[in-house]
Amino acid sequence: MTDTVRDFDPDAVVLPAGHYVGGVARCLDHRSIEVTRPSDGRTYGAVPEAGEAGVDAAVADAVRAARESGWARRAPRERARVMRRWADLIDTDRRLTEIECVGSTRPVGQAQVQDIPFTAEAIRFFAEYADKAGGELMATRADSLGFVAAEPFGVIGAITPWNFPLSMASWKCGPALAAGNAMVMKPSELTPFSTVRMAELAVEAGIPAGIFNVVQGSGATTGAALVRHPDIGKVSFTGSSATGRRIMAEAGAAGVKPVTLELGGKSPQLVFAEVPDFEHVAQCVVRGFTANGGQACISGTRLIVHEHLAQPLVERIVELVSALEPGPTWSAATRYCPIIGATQADKIETLVAQARADGAEVVTGGEFFAGGPGGCFYRPTVLTRVSDDMAVVEQEVFGPVLTVQTFRDEAEGIALADHPHYGLAAGVHTRDVGQAMRAMRGIQAGTVWINRYGRSRDLAIPTGGFKGSGIGKDLGRQAFEACQRYKSVLMDFEA
Repeated sequence: MTDTVRDFDPDAVVLPAGHYVGGVARCLDHRSIEVTRPSDGRTYGAVPEAGEAGVDAAVADAVRAARESGWARRAPRERARVMRRWADLIDTDRRLTEIECVGSTRPVGQAQVQDIPFTAEAIRFFAEYADKAGGELMATRADSLGFVAAEPFGVIGAITPWNFPLSMASWKCGPALAAGNAMVMKPSELTPFSTVRMAELAVEAGIPAGIFNVVQGSGATTGAALVRHPDIGKVSFTGSSATGRRIMAEAGAAGVKPVTLELGGKSPQLVFAEVPDFEHVAQCVVRGFTANGGQACISGTRLIVHEHLAQPLVERIVELVSALEPGPTWSAATRYCPIIGATQADKIETLVAQARADGAEVVTGGEFFAGGPGGCFYRPTVLTRVSDDMAVVEQEVFGPVLTVQTFRDEAEGIALADHPHYGLAAGVHTRDVGQAMRAMRGIQAGTVWINRYGRSRDLAIPTGGFKGSGIGKDLGRQAFEACQRYKSVLMDFEA
C-alpha cells in the first residue's frame, strides 16, 4: 500500500461478521465474546464462539472444498497466480488496514508500512514454492524406479496470536494453500476481525470458497475442538509455551498428527565489551524490548552486557525510551502502542512489583503512563540488580520490561544468555567474529542475530525455537515442506 499514512475514525470502521465458512459469513453457535479496543478500552464488537458442532461444520466444509474444487490438483502455477492476485488485494485494501489497527496493538503507521506489505509478500513468497518444491527421484536398480511423492495433508488447522494478527495468519495460510491444502484458522478472540477480511479477499482473488475458512472463539473451546478434530491433518500454532504444551497433548490424545509450534521466548541481547557501534547497539536494545509494546515472542528482554559497558549503555537506553509517548492505534503519529488489555497489563505490573520486592532496582518505568489515551499504556521499564531466580528474568513478561545482567568474561556472558527453558531467539553484539560464532554456538536458540536485533524482510530465513520455545519452523522452505506429507514409491518395470 503506497497511500500516505493518515488517521482514521475508529467508530466508522465496518467490521466483518464472525465466522467465515464456505465463502460466506456464518453463525455456527450462539454464545458471543465481546471484543475491546486496546487503545481506549471500549467494547467495539463481538464474535460468536464456535463449539464442537461449529468447528465440525467448518472442517467439513473445508474437506468438501478440497475434494470438489480440485485446489490440490490444479497446476501449481495456477495456484501461484491466484495467490498472487490475493496478495495484490491485501496490499491495496484500506479497509483491511483499519480493521487490523482498530482492535489490535498495531499503530496504523506501522501496520500500513510494515505489516500489510509483509503479509502480502509472505503470500507471494509461498506462492512461488507451488511449482518449485515437490518429490524426489531416488537411485535404485536399473529395472525399477524409486521416488518420493509430495502430497498435501488435506485440511490444516491453524491458531494464530493477537500480537501481529495478519502477519501471523500469512505465515500459516501461505505455505498451506500453496502446497494444495485447505485451512481452517482460528484467530485470537482478542483480535478476530482482520483475518476474516483476509479470507474474504482470498475468495475475491479466486481461491475456492471453503479452502480458507475462519472460525472464532476461545482457545479452550474453539481451539481445542479444532486441534482434536479427526479431519485436521496437521496443526500449526503460534502462542504461549503453556498453550503449546496443551496443544501437543490434545493432538496426541485425538490421534497422531504433526504439529508446528512457535512459542514463547525470553531472548537475550548479549553485548560484549567491544562493539562496532555503541549507538547502534543502544538502538537495537531499545527496539528489541519496546517494539509492539514488548508484546512479541522474539522480544529481546534480557540485556546481558559486559560490566565495562553496562553503565553507559543503560544510561543511553533510558534516554531513548524517555522519548517514547503513547497514542491510539488509529493515529498516524503513534509510535508506541498499548498493551492488548487489562489482563496482560496486570501480569506485567505484578511481575515488575514482585521484582522490586525481591530487590531489583527500577531504573526507569515501572508504571503506567498517567493521563494516557484511556487504554493500558505501560512505560518502558529497565530493571537492574536482578538474578536468574527472579520471575521477571525467568518468565516471559510479554511487555516492555528489560532486565539487565552483567558479566566479566566471554564464557560467563554466553552462560547467562543461554536461558534454561526458552530458546526462540538471541542477539549478539561484538566486533570479534570469532566471539560472535562462539556465542552463536553456545546459545541454544532457533535464531541468532549478530550486530542487529529482529527479523528482516528475508522470508527465505525460517523462524522457530528450541526447548520450550517450540518445534518446527515458520517461513522459509521448511515451512512449505512442513505442509506436505511424503509418500515413498518403488516400482519394478517387469513383474
